[in-house]
Amino acid sequence: MSALPDVSASTWQQEVLSSDQPVLVDFWAPWCGPCKMLSPVVEKVAAAHSGRAKFVKLNTDENPQLAGEHHVSGIPCLILFKGGKAVDRIVGFVPERTISAMLAKHLSSAA
Repeated sequence: MSALPDVSASTWQQEVLSSDQPVLVDFWAPWCGPCKMLSPVVEKVAAAHSGRAKFVKLNTDENPQLAGEHHVSGIPCLILFKGGKAVDRIVGFVPERTISAMLAKHLSSAA
C-alpha cells in the first residue's frame, strides 16, 4: 500500500488542478507490475521534495476518464502539473534520479 494519497474524479479539481504547488500524479493500476515497482521510488522522491511539490496517485482502472483526458496510454505514467496544466511526463519504470531530474527542471523556478 502506498503512502501517497489517492485522487479520483471527485477530488481531481481541488487536489491537482487548483493546487498552489506543483503536483506529480502517479497514474497506476493494481494489476501493473512496473507500477508496484515504481511506487516506493516515487515515495522516496516525494519525501526528498516535501514542501516543494505535492505527490498523489490515480488508479486508472477506477478513473479511466481522467487517464483518457490526459492521454495516458501506458502505465506507470507520472505527469507533473503546474498551475493546473500538465508540464512534463515520464512513462514506464525509471530510476529515482530520472524523476528527480524532471522535478528539478520545473521546481527550480518555483523555489
